[in-house]
Amino acid sequence: MKLFPMPCMLLVLFGVLCAGCTGNSPAGPGLPVTPIPTAAAAVTTTAVTMTQPNLSLGAQYLYKSYSFSGQNITFNEQIRIDDPSWAIVYTVLPLSDNPQNCWFAMTVTNLDTQKNQTFTWTYINDTYQQYPMYTPGLYQFAMTGTLVKVDLTMAKRLP
Repeated sequence: MKLFPMPCMLLVLFGVLCAGCTGNSPAGPGLPVTPIPTAAAAVTTTAVTMTQPNLSLGAQYLYKSYSFSGQNITFNEQIRIDDPSWAIVYTVLPLSDNPQNCWFAMTVTNLDTQKNQTFTWTYINDTYQQYPMYTPGLYQFAMTGTLVKVDLTMAKRLP
C-alpha cells in the first residue's frame, strides 16, 4: 500500500502543472486581467433603396406639362375617370440651381364623394412619382408649386 500514494501525488502535481495553476501572472492569482484593445474590423454598409414597381399604363385621361416658374403658381384640371383601376404619374424637374427652393403639391378631389388626397414633392423625394387610384368619378386636380416643371400623366392601369 505504501507504493500507491507516491505515484498518486506525482499525478496530481503533474495535473496542476499542466493546468497552469502555478504560473506567475502579473495581476496576481485570481484577479481579472484587463484585455488589450485590438483594432476593429472594417465594416462596409450598403444602402438598399426600396422602389415601388412601375405601373403599366393604358389609355390616358391626361398627359400634360405644367411650368411653375415663379412663387406659388396654381393650375386646376377637372377630369371624369371611368375606370376603377387608374394611376397618377408625374415627373418633377427643378428649375432652380438650389433645389431647396423647389416644391410641388397636388390635391386630388373626387367631386362625387368630396374625398381628397394630397401628393407632394420636395427636393428630398424622387423626381418620379406614381400613385395607383381605385375609384372612378369626376375629379378635380389642384396643383401648386414653385420653380418646377411637372410632366403629369393620368391613365388607366393595365393588369
